[in-house]
Formats: sequence, C-alpha cells, structure tokens
Amino acid sequence: MRELLRTPSSDNPNERGLVLGIATTPEEIEALQRLRFDIYTQEMGAVFPDAVDGVDKDRFDIFCEHLMVCDVRTNQVVGTYRIMSPENAIKAGGYYSESEFDLSQLAGIRSELTECGRSCTHPDYRSGAAIMLLWTGLAQYLRMNNYRYMLGCASVSLADGGIQAAEVWRAAKQEKELHPDLPYIRPLQPYPLENLEKFNAVDEKVKIPPLIKGYLKIGARICGEPAWDKDFNAADFPVIIDSLSMDPRYRKHFGL
Repeated sequence: MRELLRTPSSDNPNERGLVLGIATTPEEIEALQRLRFDIYTQEMGAVFPDAVDGVDKDRFDIFCEHLMVCDVRTNQVVGTYRIMSPENAIKAGGYYSESEFDLSQLAGIRSELTECGRSCTHPDYRSGAAIMLLWTGLAQYLRMNNYRYMLGCASVSLADGGIQAAEVWRAAKQEKELHPDLPYIRPLQPYPLENLEKFNAVDEKVKIPPLIKGYLKIGARICGEPAWDKDFNAADFPVIIDSLSMDPRYRKHFGL
C-alpha cells in the first residue's frame, strides 16, 4: 500500500491506528474486494452472479485506483473506494455509472470528471474516522490531478421496501428546487417512482443514510431520479460534487 495519511490519536479505540493508502498489490486489491463482497451481500442482499470465492470483482476494477483504509494493529482492510479518472474511463469504454445512467448532460465536463464508487466500511469502523480518511483521499486525488468534479452512484438498500429510498428521493427533489441549474442525469432503468412516492407520512425514525447525508453536507448534489440496481437490491441515485462549490469548511479540511 502506498500510504497517504494516518489518523491522529483518538479516544475511540477503533479510530487509532488507521492508515489511508492506495492499493498497490494484487493481494491488497483482493482484500478490499472481499470486504466489498461481505458488506454488500450481508447488508444489502446483493447478488454477484460472477463472483468467485467471496470476491466482488468486475471489469472496471483494473481501470481504477483503489483507496483503502487499514487498521495497522490487525492488518485488516476496513474501508475502501475505487476511483476512475476520465482518461481511464475512455480506456474502459465509459464510466461504471454509464451502465445505469445517461451521462450525456455531462459531456462538457468529462475531461475534468472522475468517478468514485464501490464505497464500503466495516461495521466496526463507522464512527467517522475511516470515512473521513477516505473522503480526504478522494479530495487529494482531485487536487493532485487537477480534476474538478467527482461523480458517483449513491446506493440505498431496498431491503426495507423503499422507505429509506423515499427519504432520499424527497431530498433529491429539494435539491432540484434549490439548484435548478443542476444537470439532469437520466436513469436507464428507473426505479418506479410510484414505489417511493406512496410513502407520504414516513416514521420520524427513518433517516437518509449517513453516507448520503454526509455527501450533501459537504456540498454534493443529487441530480436525477434513481436507477434500479436489481443485483444490489438498491435504488442508485446519481450524485455529483463540484470541488469549487464545496462547503468552505470542508474545502479547508480536505486541503482543496
């Protein structure tokens, strides 16, 4: 692993000894692919038709750089994202997102558009430090390579029948009202909106998933209707962030 950053000391024992880096060996990449498989199958009920021996691997992995957070005390991979540059998207025949969305509205910014995806964090490391390390890694990648935008698919599990996805859809409509100039990214296989809009009075305990809430907090925007990812049993929302329009506090925190 090519080390990028370590967490400072913390009162939380699970936040000590975390290291952010970029995977550099086949063994490291397999370890994070196993983490992805475990998280997605156990928590989302995802189905990987081509998976072998508990490894989530697809054709885009070889075109990506893989951020990984490791606990140096156990030598365990506890968090990951993969990043695809615009140059590698050309080599791959497109972004992963283009298997779910029509990105024609983003044609004018593709040379500055990176893609992040396959995000997951081990359940024991969700107190904040691991995800902040990963986000810092994403921001550093943009800065070091002079890219401005990052695109991703924010997945919401449908295991609850769509209740949580309905909350995200409400947030997406608010985003469109607040930012009418947002590009519209059309899903190729839309998740039926009537399945979401039937939830008029949602229990107050139902919240937007923490990861998506975090995206919105730092300045990311939901810019379209959800796609239906049946393999992952999820509604995928297109999310884009303009590094120049991020909340100033987070720009400073991430060194942008």
